[in-house]
Amino acid sequence: MANIVLQLKRIHAAATLPKYQSAHAAGMDLCACLEKDVVVQPGEIVRIACGFAMALPVGWEGQVRPRSGLATNHGIGIPNSPGTIDSDYRGEVQVPLINLGRVAFTVTHGMRIAQLVVAPVARADCQEVGELSDTARGSGGFGSTGH
Repeated sequence: MANIVLQLKRIHAAATLPKYQSAHAAGMDLCACLEKDVVVQPGEIVRIACGFAMALPVGWEGQVRPRSGLATNHGIGIPNSPGTIDSDYRGEVQVPLINLGRVAFTVTHGMRIAQLVVAPVARADCQEVGELSDTARGSGGFGSTGH
């Protein structure tokens, strides 16, 4: 698959623009752009600014995902994970963080807080029908496949 162009606009001079940390990384790091530290108390959700805006090409989305180290070591996640940034959004990229840990967590300027995965989007044409085709699973609900 060919690379696409992701246009980035720095909103704050001190912003760290997203970038891949290794040759085959799936996600780019998103960093906090803060004037002062933000303390996230246990159970609290805070929105952290990244200091830039972007333009994704039509047909692509930005998936905002938690960083495994923050989740494993501190209980810091993203409540709507993965979050979606649509191709027509031009506002500042922000990341909602939730502290699922037992102690307060401090977010500092420049800290890597999430990752951004750029992915293609398939669009569906919706069609109302009177009946759906049968499958072996049928109407079995969440977790009903036995796996």
